[in-house]
Amino acid sequence: MPGTRTECAHLGDYAALQARAALGDLGGLGGTALSYARQDQSRHAVDDCLSATTTLWLPVYALAAALLTALGIWWVTRRTTTGTR
Repeated sequence: MPGTRTECAHLGDYAALQARAALGDLGGLGGTALSYARQDQSRHAVDDCLSATTTLWLPVYALAAALLTALGIWWVTRRTTTGTR
């Protein structure tokens, strides 16, 4: 997942800007509400991005785990059969 965390962080910044634009009229009424909305939108965007990316890479992780397991079993059985001769 090279660069994924950086891309998700940028997506979070973009979501915060979108929230600010959508709630721009709150700027004079409640800076705290605007700040909270920006942080909340940013956090949700980053969380969604990371979970989607992890889901996309899950088959790769599963394949790597299966290959490592198969290699380990092959190595142990080969070592056991050559040691008994």
